[in-house]
Formats: sequence, C-alpha cells, structure tokens
Amino acid sequence: MSRYPVRPYDLRRIRTYPLKDRESKIEVDSFARPHAPGGSLVEFFGKMPGILGAKNLRDLAGAVAGAFTAGKPVLWGLGGHVIKTGLSPVLIDLMDRGVVSGLALNGAAMIHDFEIALIGSTSEDVEVQLRQGAFGMATETGQGINEAVSLGAASGLGIGESVGRYLSQKQPPFGEYSILLQAYLRNIPLTVHVTIGADIIHSHPSFSPSDTGEGTHRDFRLFASLVACLDGGGVYLNCGSAVNLPEVFLKCVALVRNSGATLRDFTTANLDFIQHYRPTENVIRRPVSNGGRGIPITGHHEILIPLLAAWVIELLAGESAG
Repeated sequence: MSRYPVRPYDLRRIRTYPLKDRESKIEVDSFARPHAPGGSLVEFFGKMPGILGAKNLRDLAGAVAGAFTAGKPVLWGLGGHVIKTGLSPVLIDLMDRGVVSGLALNGAAMIHDFEIALIGSTSEDVEVQLRQGAFGMATETGQGINEAVSLGAASGLGIGESVGRYLSQKQPPFGEYSILLQAYLRNIPLTVHVTIGADIIHSHPSFSPSDTGEGTHRDFRLFASLVACLDGGGVYLNCGSAVNLPEVFLKCVALVRNSGATLRDFTTANLDFIQHYRPTENVIRRPVSNGGRGIPITGHHEILIPLLAAWVIELLAGESAG
C-alpha cells in the first residue's frame, strides 16, 4: 500500500467517443504516391503529399505562378548562401521567364556574385584566412566593388545598378553566372542593402562610407517602390537572410503604408535552414497580418529553390498548354 496521500487518477471516469466522429487533420487523400521509373516532373510534383512542408512548397509555387499570370511582381531577397551554393543559373533562367520582377541582395550576396563573375569561384576558408590575417583582403574584390559603388554614386545610381553596370563594362569571363550582371543586362531592378562594417570590402582603403551609404539608401528607396507593387497578389521570397533583408523589407512595408498606399493581399515566404525570429516576424507574420499569407519553408536552398523553380515552370507550362 502506497504511503502517499494522493492516489492515481481513476480512469473509469474517462469518456470516449467513436473515432469516425472526430475531425482529423490528415487524410489518405493527401498522402504521397510512389514515383514510377521514367515518370515526368509534373507527375512527380503531383505525387507529393499535401501535408506540411510539401504543401507549403506547392502553395508557394502556385502563388508565384499566380502572380506572374496576374502581372504582379515576384521579388526575390537573396543572402550570400544562395549565391555560393550555385543557384545563379536557376534564378537567371527565371529572369528570362519573367518570374523575377526585382531582386534584393545583402552585401555578402553581392560579394560572392562579384567574385564568381571575375574568376568563377568564391567563398574563402574563413578560419584559415582569419588565422593568417588575410580574411577578406582579396585585392580585386575590394577595389572592384568599391570603385563600382563610387562611380555609381557619382552617376546617381544605387549599389545594385552600379555594380551591374561595372561588370557589364568589364565583361568578366564568368559573367553569365552573375545575377548582378544578368539583372542589369535585362533591366531588372536589383538592390543591395549594406550594413557598414559587416562586409569584407569595408576594410579596404578604397572603401567610401559616404558613397556606400548614399548608394544603399537609394537602393532602399528603390526597393520600397518595388514592395509597393506587391499589393493585390504579388510575392516576396526571403531566401537566406536572417537579419538584414527581413529588417529592410519590414521598413519598406512601413514606408509604403505610411505614405497612404494600400499594401495587402500579397504572399511572403522565408526559405532557410532555420526559421529565425526576424524572418518569421518581419516577413512571414507582420507584413501580411492585415491581408495575405506568409509561408515558411525550411530546408537547404540548393534543394528548395530548384524544386520551387521547377514547380513554377511546370505550372506555367500547364497554363500555356491549357
């Protein structure tokens, strides 16, 4: 006999109900179906489960395709990891298909893209380089970007257009892989949003704080004009920026609404390894709280973005065929 004054709960008091009477969130109709050898990509997407992440990816692909069909903008925010995992060709292909209306890059994305254009490679070993006192000190990276920014500032350009123009003039050997260059050649607005002191080029003697500040502020205002057009069906995708771009995006939303413009009923998405606080609040929740939808998709960019792009392409091809 137990010495405790309290006794185990009497389960005879529990009431049950028939399982069929309960509302359930998952049904077999939403289950995945196995892939068949030789099956098409359309069939593959059609066999994915309509549950959680797969459903979110399907819904986002539908939102992007829907925005394109309705003539609404699809804006892409890109962090450095998206560039250095080799996704530029996928995004450039989407540019050619009209599924990229504008791009916003942080400083790291610009640097990786610039280096790829110049030499076809990027991403130094930070630990080794830092130990040797050489981290971030590649001559061409600092001199080239800082020169481009200063020349652009003198012409009244933002950083994105300045570096794109610079690359178009230099005709680098790997320019076909550069989002900065290819967006410039296609007249697709590309903005760069810089936190001074956060990027390697800010340590170079060629760095101009005034030109960089002027250029990135011009890009902030340009991006706000792009964000204003999201109203009524546009899409913004934040890919691989956990702090900088979510903060910029939120401030653009605030600026547009403060100016009296209507900005609602649009879709936002955050694609990243982890759903951090700022993308969750500043991209997924707050901007669409008065109308619209935020879609979080967690995973590797090098898997998610090609999948999303392929799904959008197939949806648009189906519409054309129909």
